[in-house]
Amino acid sequence: MLIKRDKWLQYRILRNGSSLAGRLPETQLLKKNALTKMLLQYQSVVLKPRDGSYGRDILFIKRNGANAYRIHNENNAVTMRDTDKLLRWLRKKNRGHRYIVQRRLQLAQIQHKPFDLRIMAQRKKGASSTWNVTGSYAKVAAQGYLVTNVTIRTIPVLEALKLARIGDRSLLVKAERIALLAAKRLGERYPKLRQVGFDIGIDRKRRIWIIEGNYQPALRPFRLLKDSSMHRRILWYKKH
Repeated sequence: MLIKRDKWLQYRILRNGSSLAGRLPETQLLKKNALTKMLLQYQSVVLKPRDGSYGRDILFIKRNGANAYRIHNENNAVTMRDTDKLLRWLRKKNRGHRYIVQRRLQLAQIQHKPFDLRIMAQRKKGASSTWNVTGSYAKVAAQGYLVTNVTIRTIPVLEALKLARIGDRSLLVKAERIALLAAKRLGERYPKLRQVGFDIGIDRKRRIWIIEGNYQPALRPFRLLKDSSMHRRILWYKKH
């Protein structure tokens, strides 16, 4: 089966794994009713292209009062006063991209900058092989940006948890366990799938969330870490 880069499809696959449903921020296809309802419910949402990558074209929308919206795109921000105008602007801007709308997580921060984790899960050839975590790092957002894809730096996860004062190794172990459950679920759907780079968020209440899984994750950040053993392990799994 073809492995399709589609955030909406992936969300539905993971949501049907009962143990993971509570780990996924609520997500809907972008339609006027869904956007209005979610902005009322959460006050702040994220819009992502279904087939997007590297954090491109992601928009953050926050409700400001009764009928005004603050929209962040990369490090720019605009304010709009009405949902119809907002949707027209989005249609013009997204040029045929289909979007999902997702509850925005209040991610833990390091020096007022949000961060999340990249956890790499891999398995050897053969659909019956076991999934393993082969590497991880933390991505800290650059100044003025809300997406961690525009990264000021990548640092070891334990260092990030310590700097953010939200946890220790036990929190990382828990996050890895959740990533492995998600990898197993996606692997059942796609027997040929052998690697997923998960973006895992930890909110300010220390709850762990699956933001999304990337089927062709960039390996360069692993190469830049002082500890090169992760990068070597990842390459070994890619070969075997």
